[in-house]
Amino acid sequence: MQLTAPAPWRAQARLRFEITGGVDGATRHQGGATAPLKIQRAFAAADGRCELPLLHTGGGLVGGDELAIDAELGAGSRALITSVAAQKVYGTVGRSRRVPAGSWTHQTLDFRLAAGADLEWLPQELVVFRDGLFQQTCRVELAEGASWLGAEVVRLGRSADGETLGSGRWRSLLEIRREGSWELVDRLELGGASLESPHGLGGQPVFASLVWAAPGPVGESLLEACRAERHGLEGAMACGRLERGLVARYRGRSTQAARFWFTRIWARIRAERGLAAPVLPRVWPFQEQPLDQEPPLPVPARSW
Repeated sequence: MQLTAPAPWRAQARLRFEITGGVDGATRHQGGATAPLKIQRAFAAADGRCELPLLHTGGGLVGGDELAIDAELGAGSRALITSVAAQKVYGTVGRSRRVPAGSWTHQTLDFRLAAGADLEWLPQELVVFRDGLFQQTCRVELAEGASWLGAEVVRLGRSADGETLGSGRWRSLLEIRREGSWELVDRLELGGASLESPHGLGGQPVFASLVWAAPGPVGESLLEACRAERHGLEGAMACGRLERGLVARYRGRSTQAARFWFTRIWARIRAERGLAAPVLPRVWPFQEQPLDQEPPLPVPARSW
């Protein structure tokens, strides 16, 4: 009997966030998802922000799977979208006689923010197993005064078991536009020689990137404060300015160090904007406390 390979997953989540007419000015969400994506119960933060976790109910992603997340934020709304667990991408290169080169897993993110909207996209880490192929495209459309903060932490190979990425590859394309004008096009690919090159990962298994598309220009004092938050953390870290916003990069061996640094930057950005300090999402399983540290350097608050 000849076995037939299971059909790839085609999952989609469509979300809409709006400020309700109540006195609390809280943001509420509507939308739906197709399996294996599932929208979990939302939480209302003290400042009215809607914290929405997404769950992938499968055991991981394989070649040919496609995930799409589409979110639209109404004027002045605030949301934090995260994931319930780390995402796994299984290897496909050399696993099939029909497709020896392997098949790609694709994730597409589309975020559209109206005037004054504020979205924080903070999923848990992605683990690409040996010979896995993963490609993500993220498109962000911003109106004037909108803010988008996005982060991704990627482990290439299960390095705790001595596994490397092998013949696998990870690709990412981030496109940010505001009022029709480009603010950032960030195209990255890791695999092959770039895994060992000093201009790539330099033999390290973890890469992480954080981008903030800010409502206005960012001062040098904020960048210096974000750089100072590297204290006590292993790995190589750098932070630079965009015309409106900033980019932070990490490479090293520790996803914990990347998470800690990004969480501290997240707190800095919230403080810079005069917003409530962040609270780790309830669905994150970590027992860590990245914000429990010595008092950080002061940064003048701005009203955005």
